[in-house]
Amino acid sequence: MTAIRREDRKGRTFLLTRNLAKGYRVYNEELQMKDGEEYRTWDPFRSKLAAAILKGLPEDVIREGDRVLYLGTSTGTTPSHVSDIIGEKGLLIGVEFAPRVAREFVENVARQRKNVIPYVADARDPSKYNISKVDVVYCDIAQPDQTEIAMENCRQMLREGGKLLLVVKARSIDVLKEPAKVFGEEKTRLEDGGFRILSIIELSPFEKDHALIYATN
Repeated sequence: MTAIRREDRKGRTFLLTRNLAKGYRVYNEELQMKDGEEYRTWDPFRSKLAAAILKGLPEDVIREGDRVLYLGTSTGTTPSHVSDIIGEKGLLIGVEFAPRVAREFVENVARQRKNVIPYVADARDPSKYNISKVDVVYCDIAQPDQTEIAMENCRQMLREGGKLLLVVKARSIDVLKEPAKVFGEEKTRLEDGGFRILSIIELSPFEKDHALIYATN
């Protein structure tokens, strides 16, 4: 049984993930029973990964049993759905720099899910949380040097042939440039760093001036 479901309602497509923490909500999402399993609605206006999947990112880019390094967990909306997808056999290493936000992530997500290990740490120093090789690095940290940070984490922790999902917030890199130009420059930076670009997905109307770059090492 798939961990992700799609539903069409009144001409719109909605995503749901099978809830690993039964009966527990993270951000007031809906809980629904489907074929005897509990699912949670996945809001693309609150999750850039959900937005990217609805705009064409392969649904199986993260799979059951994967080990995922998640940089920039914030309070845990998207990480909670990644936790649902990877299931009990997977592992999510969640890194957040801001202590107050990290506390919410721990309370809302890590305490409810055995497949999540939280770290309050700076993503510029992977030695603080480098506990194993991972299948996927997901980076959403909105810093001017976000691509360099993502690449350094991949060099240290991503297995050969693994996947990088890099959220690019154009205005965090250069407020004056057109977002499309910023996305192109970050793509070139990744290619120069030895990554192969599989797709670039612009995230409007869910997130303005954002794109998700899907690459492999």
